[in-house]
Amino acid sequence: MRGKISNKKREISGTDAYQFLKQGKVAHVATVGEDGFPYVIPLVYVYEEGNILYLHIGNIRESHFWTNIKKHPQISIEVSEMGDLHPGKKYACQSALVYTSVVLFGTISRIDDDAQKEWFFDKLLEKYGDPGWSFEKGYPALSKIELFEVQIDTITGKLNEGLRH
Repeated sequence: MRGKISNKKREISGTDAYQFLKQGKVAHVATVGEDGFPYVIPLVYVYEEGNILYLHIGNIRESHFWTNIKKHPQISIEVSEMGDLHPGKKYACQSALVYTSVVLFGTISRIDDDAQKEWFFDKLLEKYGDPGWSFEKGYPALSKIELFEVQIDTITGKLNEGLRH
């Protein structure tokens, strides 16, 4: 069932799903713990092209996330954007939410290369920051950051324009 969209009317192409990843803001990353329970956290991310997405966390090697991915590097990520709620014509249950969402499945691995960490933070600031910001050159806190690469195995996306169900 992984990677299958049940409502084909809402499905978007793989190309559109990857394009949406470029503009999305928050990745909800799902991991699985030793006890079999899922764990989801919101993270900022960088995606440019291909089948690789980048995430980072602070240097917290004993965190729930870190512990889970060491044991189970298979993860799922959801990125979405919610729009307006269009009211139903007669009943509330006929209302429709405008949204775009992408779900991907992949394998996460740690990157320990400072040049890649610098690249990641340059891209992160480009994506989320203000172009008018000015900083001194360099990233002295790189040793406190854990950078991860997600190899995307499967991606699907959905779009609801809210006009009908």
